Amino acid sequence: MATASAAFKSREDHRKQMELEEARKAGLAPAEVDEDGKEINPHIPQYMSSAPWYLNSARPSLKHQRKWKSDPNYTRDWYDRGAKVMQAEQFRKGACTNCGAMTHDAKLCMERPRKLGAKWTSMHIAPDEKIESFELDYDGKRDRWNGYDPSTYSRVIDTFQKRDEARRKFVKEQELKKKFSLTSSESDKGGEDKDKNSGEEDDDESSEDEVEVQDEAKVDESKQMDFAKVEKRVRTTGGGSTGTVRNLRIREDTAKYLINLDVNSAHYDPKTRSMREDPNPERDPNEKFYAGDNAYRNNGQALEFKHLNVHVWEAYEKGQDIHLQSAPSQAELLYREFLVKKEKMKGQVNKSIMEKYGNAASPEIPDNALLLGQTERVVEYDRAGRVIKGLDKTIPKSKYEEDVFVNNHRSIWGSWWKDGMWGYKCCRSTMRNSYCTGQAGIDASEAAAQLMQTNIERKESAAASEKALAMREEKNLAVWGSQTPDDVVLDKKRLKQSLKREDERMKEEKDERKRRYNSLHVNDTVTAEDMEAYRIKRIHSEDPMKDFIGKELVEV
Repeated sequence: MATASAAFKSREDHRKQMELEEARKAGLAPAEVDEDGKEINPHIPQYMSSAPWYLNSARPSLKHQRKWKSDPNYTRDWYDRGAKVMQAEQFRKGACTNCGAMTHDAKLCMERPRKLGAKWTSMHIAPDEKIESFELDYDGKRDRWNGYDPSTYSRVIDTFQKRDEARRKFVKEQELKKKFSLTSSESDKGGEDKDKNSGEEDDDESSEDEVEVQDEAKVDESKQMDFAKVEKRVRTTGGGSTGTVRNLRIREDTAKYLINLDVNSAHYDPKTRSMREDPNPERDPNEKFYAGDNAYRNNGQALEFKHLNVHVWEAYEKGQDIHLQSAPSQAELLYREFLVKKEKMKGQVNKSIMEKYGNAASPEIPDNALLLGQTERVVEYDRAGRVIKGLDKTIPKSKYEEDVFVNNHRSIWGSWWKDGMWGYKCCRSTMRNSYCTGQAGIDASEAAAQLMQTNIERKESAAASEKALAMREEKNLAVWGSQTPDDVVLDKKRLKQSLKREDERMKEEKDERKRRYNSLHVNDTVTAEDMEAYRIKRIHSEDPMKDFIGKELVEV
């Protein structure tokens, strides 16, 4: 009875849990709360809300999604080098039997093995080391100079100072020796003339210069020659012959980081002394002596070695028993054979293509049988043109439909072309999928073209007439304008005649009985002299004597 009730209770709890989850998803139940008391959004996907198994989270949480750098355990500090905690006076139980420190055992002791350890003598107990345990952050793990002590660079400065001091001492000794030898020789040859003395002085100066030039090569020459010498054990694990590796850069060459001092130029790694990119990409390649480390990796034997590696990988994937590190000679031999076969196969392919299709660039003319398509096949026909014996010549067909006419057309689209437009030849229609109108369509298109040509000619003639009228008006403006143009030449005789005619015209205008009825008539025969006479005889509105013109003045 108790077992049945427990099973019923477990099923009831499961049902309630399922209903609660469905209600929570539907937004009817309160959201879950994480370990910090914050509500968890029920719409967050499961792959984000579920914590990894190795975190051992017993309840829902989003802590694994938060920023891990905010943890105070992470730091960028470094171990305190050489720090000691305390120094005991007597040996302690569990300490190192050699030096007496509690922070390590005898196997890890870095001191000289004593004849009698601190366990038996209880003397000269070494101090305990300072043991620190902290986790580095992202930047601390990748900082190559983390823990570097700048004060250690003083040793380098001392070395250079000692070298300079030795060089100066050596130069001084050489100068003293040279002067002592010169003074002794001058005392022996005191009766020589001044010219020889001056020559000896010049020799002394040149010799001193030679000493100054050669002193750097003589002082500590062994260290300078072997500044980049590295000896390595080769061929055996425990010992054997040694190989010498030297740095290929000469000390007189410009360092990579000094080629371009711009901070935005190629990155220089001081730890590995490498600069992969080109420091001066804008310069002429023929004038640069250094184009970056990648330039040497992508040409020459380095590129060939890359191709060899790729060939070995591909061959191994295809089932060949080949390995570059275990059998390099075999791998290189197979790679050379592969290149020879590849060139041979390429030549065979080119030859087969030439034999099949020919070479258009070749000066040799093909055979007439190939040009005309002549064959030895025999075909017999009857009077009606049917094949009696043999096979008729087959015309290859394309995948497109041929000789299919639509919309009453008798030709296909594109059979007629005119003025950059395609169309049907049967009706000369330039509209695709249009209905064929036959000869009537041709006549209509010709009439339309003729009408278009007539309209164009009429338009051109109208434009020409308008142009002539404009030129005529421009000419009349030169005659009827308010001022006489500078290029107009007047005839004096015609001008006198025009003045007489203008006087007569003015008299007629004063007498209303003699006024003409055709006053609106335009006279196109007006000359430049007539216009000049009109300008001379006309009355200006600004003239103060205009009221007295034609009247007799009475003297006072």
